[in-house]
Amino acid sequence: MFNRSFAAVPVAVIAAALLIPASSARAAPGDDGATRHRVFLTDGSSLVSYGEPARVGDRIIFSIPTATTPNPPLHLVDLPAARVDWDRTNRYGASARIAHYVETQADGDYLALSNDIVQALNDVAQATEPATRLAIVERARRTLAEWPSNHYNFRQAEVRQMVSLLDDAIADLRAVRNPGRFDLSLAAFLDPPTIPEPMLPLPNVQESIEQLLNAARVVDAAIERESLLVTAMAAIDRDKEALPADWAARTRADTDASLQIEVRLDRAYQSLTARTMTAANRRARLIDVRGLERLLRGIPQRDTALGAKRPDAVNALVEAVQAKLDLARQVQLARDRWAMRAPALRRYRVAIRMPLDLFSGLKPALENIKSLSGSTSATLAGTQRAVARIVRLASALNPPDELAAAHALLVSAVQMAGTAAQIRREATIAGDIARAWDASSAAAGALMLGAKARSDIQALLRPPQLR
Repeated sequence: MFNRSFAAVPVAVIAAALLIPASSARAAPGDDGATRHRVFLTDGSSLVSYGEPARVGDRIIFSIPTATTPNPPLHLVDLPAARVDWDRTNRYGASARIAHYVETQADGDYLALSNDIVQALNDVAQATEPATRLAIVERARRTLAEWPSNHYNFRQAEVRQMVSLLDDAIADLRAVRNPGRFDLSLAAFLDPPTIPEPMLPLPNVQESIEQLLNAARVVDAAIERESLLVTAMAAIDRDKEALPADWAARTRADTDASLQIEVRLDRAYQSLTARTMTAANRRARLIDVRGLERLLRGIPQRDTALGAKRPDAVNALVEAVQAKLDLARQVQLARDRWAMRAPALRRYRVAIRMPLDLFSGLKPALENIKSLSGSTSATLAGTQRAVARIVRLASALNPPDELAAAHALLVSAVQMAGTAAQIRREATIAGDIARAWDASSAAAGALMLGAKARSDIQALLRPPQLR
């Protein structure tokens, strides 16, 4: 009974349902296989996107084709995400993916499914055990039931018909296996809720150029707008034979006029930036906080006079002047503090003068030790006496807090100078060249630290300056 009703009839019916029309779907002539998406704008217009657009933070980035040929040249477009109608763009993206799948891959996937199901039915026909037959048919049924949702519901009606036939076969097999018992637990199809968005035809040559011009109107970066205008003019020149002559002449003239306006605006804003920064640098050197504040307040007024056409340039200019203002305020604060500390700083300047002068007098002796060019016993003894005196004078001082580190560095330099003289004496007595090189290293360190200490002390004793 089973071999006649299931193996003969349903197998033939299902095999027929699985047949694919001889004329498989093919890509349109000239198609390069890329998915053409659309980015719908809030004003109702749309721009073709070659491949999937990418949303990065509050921006959307995509490539717009600049010609109608396969593998066309592309122009990158970067728009604020707020300009995009995301609901419609996402719906169209889903439609575009489905259409691309149907054109390029669907028939191949369906053929693979067909082969799997036919093989499963052949296995059923050859199986002898009811349990084995039931397991094979149930696996085939699960494969069919899951396939449409994973393949954009391609040929869903045919698949549902096959699933219905397999449901009948499963019921028969279960009846044979368990006479008098009926148990049906099959998954139902659920159509996913979709809001269809009709596919739009690919733009022709004229429409492709109009897309570039529309993109130029909505981008917010001047450099990108100018690039799109230049690309549009180049496309008009390249494809003028395929364009209406009047439209091409008028559109090119309008586009060139728009480009010239952009160029003039660039020059105007570059001039504004140069003038403003020259004034800002001059006032910053004078620590003119009030003047920098007035300059900063005047930038929006000058921007308005130019039509407020370069927000990026203006924002960068405001940031640059604000940085100058912040630095001037910091320097003014440091000057105010320095003025309050001036009496203590003057006292320290007077007190540290002699230790610095004495250390300067050690330089010839230290240079001789460093170069191993000869150091007499009297010179080494005089160096050690001078070192002791400098340390005594410096240790007696109580430097202001801001000079404490530089003062300590000076003391370290002096002590290293004394160490260099002592090691040189020991090297001379022992005739040890290795020890003489140790003395050279110590002398070099003393000279370097002393120069740094002197420079730091002098800088801290001067009123703060703008770097």
